[in-house]
Amino acid sequence: MRIGVPREIKVLENRVGLTPGSVREVVAHGHQVVVEHNAGQGIGMDDDAYRRAGATIAATAAEVFAAADMIVKVKEPQAGERKMLREGQILFTYLHLAPDPVQAADLVASGAVCIAYETVTSPSGGLPLLAPMSEVAGRMAIQAGAYYLEKPHGGLGVLLGGVPGVDPAKVVVLGGGVVGSHACHIALGMGAEVWVLDRSNDVLRALWRQFGRPLNTVFSTRDAIERHVTTADLVVGGVLIPGASAPKLVSRELVARMKPGSVVVDVAIDQGGCFETSHPTTHADPVYVVDGVTHYCVANMPGGVPRTSTFALNNATLPFVLSLADRGWQGALSADPHLLAGLNIAFGKVTCAPVAEALGYAFVEPRLVME
Repeated sequence: MRIGVPREIKVLENRVGLTPGSVREVVAHGHQVVVEHNAGQGIGMDDDAYRRAGATIAATAAEVFAAADMIVKVKEPQAGERKMLREGQILFTYLHLAPDPVQAADLVASGAVCIAYETVTSPSGGLPLLAPMSEVAGRMAIQAGAYYLEKPHGGLGVLLGGVPGVDPAKVVVLGGGVVGSHACHIALGMGAEVWVLDRSNDVLRALWRQFGRPLNTVFSTRDAIERHVTTADLVVGGVLIPGASAPKLVSRELVARMKPGSVVVDVAIDQGGCFETSHPTTHADPVYVVDGVTHYCVANMPGGVPRTSTFALNNATLPFVLSLADRGWQGALSADPHLLAGLNIAFGKVTCAPVAEALGYAFVEPRLVME
């Protein structure tokens, strides 16, 4: 199979779909890899590193898309990239379609076979290709929140961990999954007062076992959200419904009641965000203010640390890339129901139920498009 790796073109997105080490593995399996010029520059890997791994370098993205049977990316294809997709071509990347009807319509029209990292499952019920980026984003959320709590950056002027004799900042984490647990880890390490809210008692028990008494765990209700969000210095939104739009847990009215100078970091923004006042931002222009509350809603947070993120992502995606290349997409998906869960769109049909529901498409069982 010919696998194409274009350079990411989303604003300040410096990750890359395959590292040179991953390319070497793919080539060793007998496949060809075409990498766009300077695709790995953002992670410190030049074209020569890819050539040594066995890749061919193409001058433009158009050449990559034209040559490849499968495109491996990181972020959702931008408008110009979507125009280069063709019927039956495999696209393997993050898609986050539920809040993005324009992208969904273009992918439906393309006829491409679109497999989304974020809906691939694991035998334990997790999301193995989303988890590494959620780990990075959860950790970055606290770094970003601490930065924007500083007065010169528009914040309340609070040090996250406080000092002896002065209260630390109160950090509230909505959702105790991968994002939430890693946010808790960093916030506790910095000495903050940390509260995590979740609707699963099993999740709360697991967090209690992991962190012990320094972490405050609360069953999530409307009352609990209202009480803790309005007294927080930093609120991290880390809720997720796989493939679907994130629930709006914090209303505009509730944001208006938060402390002036407090900070919101909405990690769920890829799926539409869990604050009613959230809208996507970029690393070039990461924040805006609503009712005195700073909102950090960068839709590709891990892109800020592209080297760490790319290697972490490739550790998770490489086995699936090899399976798709070795068996073909139909063989790979037939053999692995967890990879099959990643199929979102194929040959103009929407094959992911939450995406179909969110965007008003008819849902088609994934196996029907494989016949």
